[in-house]
Amino acid sequence: MSIIEKALNKAKTQEQETNSATNFSNTAFKNTDRVRSISPAIPLFSGNDYEKTRHDFEPAETVEIDWQRLASMGFVTPDDVNTQTIEEYRNIKRPLVSNAFGKGSLGIERSNLILVTSSVPGEGKTFTAINLALSIANERDKNVLLIDADVARPSVSKTLGIKSSPGLIEYLESTDIDFVDVILATNMPGLSVVPAGKKHKYSTELLSSNKMGVLAQELSTRYPNRIVIFDSPPLLAATQGEILAKLVGQVVLVIEAESTLQSMVMEAVAKLAPCDVVLTVFNKSQNTGMDGSYYGYGQYAH
Repeated sequence: MSIIEKALNKAKTQEQETNSATNFSNTAFKNTDRVRSISPAIPLFSGNDYEKTRHDFEPAETVEIDWQRLASMGFVTPDDVNTQTIEEYRNIKRPLVSNAFGKGSLGIERSNLILVTSSVPGEGKTFTAINLALSIANERDKNVLLIDADVARPSVSKTLGIKSSPGLIEYLESTDIDFVDVILATNMPGLSVVPAGKKHKYSTELLSSNKMGVLAQELSTRYPNRIVIFDSPPLLAATQGEILAKLVGQVVLVIEAESTLQSMVMEAVAKLAPCDVVLTVFNKSQNTGMDGSYYGYGQYAH
């Protein structure tokens, strides 16, 4: 039995014990031996330094998303009502939102910052990141900022039909661009997007810079009702994913069920050891017992 099958079976057992109404487990793994503080090399805010880094974070431009096109690609859309995909992502987002705003947030630094990643390319991390953002933004009292941090192979803008525009890289490398200049509002209330921006040979250094750390810190505290979702590079394809994981409070590891090698999953999990909360989404799973289902949800321990 593969490691993914074992995790799925464990998730199903937990689901039965809690009389869940869906076919997916809604539990999350949290390091219980000790809560690790996420402490990259970031200068602390103080006085005037903090004021210099403040941004309004209100988008200056609005882009129109083609919801019919997204729906044909299997994404959650505002007009969907109780479809299977919606129910699945309701279940997936539940522990994340609880950790961000509920009792589960206690002891989790930057709990409203969520990184979505995978072990290798092609497992569905961007699909998961976008659907998660859309599902949370559908809630009336939640705002979501979706940041395409997969700067080497950006997919968020292309998937959403957003034309090329300055993004995260331009903000990080420039002293003349404010963060508000790279935020795009959408025709979905509560959802804003930051594109990856241009290709840059020093993108890894920019993502590990103090400026990125300061941005993450401010994003986590600026608005109490906002969730920030980063679509990250795969952990085994680039070092950028591991760098970004140290800046957030929660990580979602997307695993292609029945396909990703156990050794790859374990190597990816090891890279997430410093993270407070790690959840797994089993994508393209055929063992859920639901016709046409492509998603599963489970828990993972280091």
